Amino acid sequence: MKITIVSVGKLKEKYLKQGIDEYLKRLNAYAKVSIIEVADEKAPENMSEAEMQEVKQKEGERILSHLSQDTYVITLEINGKMLSSEQFAKKMDELATYGKSKIAFVIGGSLGISDEVQKRSDLALSFSKMTFPHQLMRLVLLEQVYRGFRINRGEPYHK
Repeated sequence: MKITIVSVGKLKEKYLKQGIDEYLKRLNAYAKVSIIEVADEKAPENMSEAEMQEVKQKEGERILSHLSQDTYVITLEINGKMLSSEQFAKKMDELATYGKSKIAFVIGGSLGISDEVQKRSDLALSFSKMTFPHQLMRLVLLEQVYRGFRINRGEPYHK
């Protein structure tokens, strides 16, 4: 399985980089995982709705340029479907079983993701009704992907 995380913005915090590197190392035994960072659009503090849409559209174009047609796309959205860790593991297992060997997770910028990216999404997934920094979500996502592989293989870690 090939998993790609397409995320808006550069990761700056050392502690997040260390955690992400640890999970990338752990995931090597299960899948080929890569992270693609797309540039975030510079935006003023007080934006109009039209300016916010323009920022999301530009970031969305950058995201879409990294998604091939044969990739199953999962967007992380606050209003997406919530799954337990077991349900998430089952979803990943079903995708692998039914020939979806390329999966891309999309983490938008601070304003969210564009309508075009939402339309391209095969599954909108929510980790919580709370808002998290998009850089932190990379680490949380990688941990859940790792947990999912461990659950599917019946390996200790989950509880």
